[in-house]
Amino acid sequence: MLCYIDPGTGSMLFTILIGVLGAAIYALKTVWMKLRFTLSGGRDKTGKKEKTRLAIFTDSKRYWNVFEPIVAELERRGIPALYLTASPDDPALSRSFSHVKCEFIGEGNRAFARLNLLQADVLLSSTPGLDVYQWKRSRDVGFYVHIPHASNDIDCYRMFGLDYYDAVLLSGEYQIGQLRELERLRSLPAKELRIVGVTYMDEMKRRLDAAPPLPAHEKTVLVAPSWGRSGILSRYGERILDALLATDYRIVVRPHPQSYTSEKEMLERLQKAYPDSERLEWNRDNDNFEVLRRSDVLISDFSGVIFDFTLVFDKPVVYADTSFDKSPYDAAWIEEEMWTFETLPRLGLPLTEEDLPRIGALLDSCIESREFAEGRERARRETWQRPGEAAALTVDYLEEKLAKKPEESSSAGEEKEKEKEALPV
Repeated sequence: MLCYIDPGTGSMLFTILIGVLGAAIYALKTVWMKLRFTLSGGRDKTGKKEKTRLAIFTDSKRYWNVFEPIVAELERRGIPALYLTASPDDPALSRSFSHVKCEFIGEGNRAFARLNLLQADVLLSSTPGLDVYQWKRSRDVGFYVHIPHASNDIDCYRMFGLDYYDAVLLSGEYQIGQLRELERLRSLPAKELRIVGVTYMDEMKRRLDAAPPLPAHEKTVLVAPSWGRSGILSRYGERILDALLATDYRIVVRPHPQSYTSEKEMLERLQKAYPDSERLEWNRDNDNFEVLRRSDVLISDFSGVIFDFTLVFDKPVVYADTSFDKSPYDAAWIEEEMWTFETLPRLGLPLTEEDLPRIGALLDSCIESREFAEGRERARRETWQRPGEAAALTVDYLEEKLAKKPEESSSAGEEKEKEKEALPV
């Protein structure tokens, strides 16, 4: 059949179409926002504004754990920076710094309108989707640097997540191959790639080493999935919670923060049916350190929290077989198996729907087994390189970029715009 399109290709084409339509809509919105911003006094009377050398942007307070070590290192070195956040209660806003200025720039489109007019030599961010939807590259920002907020596959962002960054800071060699393959397939210019490690995991390990021993407590299982149709709560929902309540484990359910927005109806249904009790709790702590520390075993899917739990806290994981759908992600473009799914069997035991009636025994077996220690050590070597050095190496890289003359950064930004315009549609 000449008109046949396989489901994977069809899903990819549909995602691209949505992306193109979304970009067109947001382009019109951005023009209007820029006009409103200028008319409302967004620029000074002369139309000029002093350019910031280094800016940092975060779309959520939950990524303060990524940036806090970097901000501390900037402070230690006396490097001025502007920290911009889209969370009004970001912990950074309550801190007092000598060299880093922290500012709330509004939520949603208001934040992106500010970013689209930003003037800076270098901008560091953990937010994907630059120049894909409403967040556009500012012509007055010379260089965009991405730092991930997880330590696993770099191609696990929603499609085109990192395409228009100038540089990406990585935690493992295998991530380089994933990005280079995406660049080849999409005819993109090569980004600067630098392995620096994982800032928040370094800090978490320091906290763990300094923490007192845990008091005696009942066996605890943490359910911490990703969000979306392939996540545990979307796929198993009531069935997995009923199965866990039939065990002697205390249950902590920590949904992905995005679930509260994108899967609100599903979560509200589950929270109503399974309210907080002596056996089960719903956790929304901004800082996940304590909940990871007091849990004995983790049930997850493809979430990056797996590697926080196994590699920092050195504990096993039960990973659910959710038949992961790669189609919304950059990984859909790459034929090779994702590093996460190659690594999971070395870190713990799989969970299928058929295993739910015996989930208690499966959790016990996972905790008692010693065979996963070697797998955890191998995963550390592959995805948490340069342990303890991430903040210093990140700031080293930023200093290298800032050492360039401001006009060089500006011309780099202009070249990026030209390169994007020249890309095939």
